[in-house]
Amino acid sequence: MDLFCKIIAGDEPAEIIARDEHTIAFLDHRPVFAGHTLICPVRHIDTLLELPPAEMEPLLAAGQRIARALGDGLGAQGTFVAMNNVVSQSVPHLHLHVVPRTKGDGLRGFFWPRTRYADGEAAEVAARIRAALPGAE
Repeated sequence: MDLFCKIIAGDEPAEIIARDEHTIAFLDHRPVFAGHTLICPVRHIDTLLELPPAEMEPLLAAGQRIARALGDGLGAQGTFVAMNNVVSQSVPHLHLHVVPRTKGDGLRGFFWPRTRYADGEAAEVAARIRAALPGAE
């Protein structure tokens, strides 16, 4: 069982942002910037090549919702949305990266400086994004 399947099963801790019957979104534990979110199909799928057409819309719709929430909840001016497929795919479970961006944030090309969350920071960032999701109370 890969790391993301363990998160989906509740056997591995993660800051969950959103979950429905098709997808789960959680904070990357080594974010490019605070709020860097990963979105996975709940059902194990290795790569984009195995993703059934019926599951494409829920994955991209979740990406769109998270991108909007990163702007509304964290003040991001935009997002970088990406998916590795086999090469550089550190976990063999399909996942979409949604990274908050602001002008002048220093991100250049694909050489991403990775950081870590300070104690308690991930929970606070996750709460802000969750609160900004459509339908959040």
